[in-house]
Amino acid sequence: MTKITIKTEYITLGQFLKYVGVIDSGSQAKAFLQDQIVLVNGEAEQRRGRKLYNGFAVIVDKKKFLIGKDDVLSQ
Repeated sequence: MTKITIKTEYITLGQFLKYVGVIDSGSQAKAFLQDQIVLVNGEAEQRRGRKLYNGFAVIVDKKKFLIGKDDVLSQ
């Protein structure tokens, strides 16, 4: 599992996909989510604007990610 550190309250699913390198630009998020299965906390998600908060787990392309803030991930 890869830990993704955020400095804000949340990150959108579209921003997340770009950040981890699954897509090259935010405009690709909608098409990617229609064609691929992305799980957020175990549930399929197709909304690029879905807010991902501290503690959320995301699975995309058989890779697992954990969203967290600096202070939480360092504990």
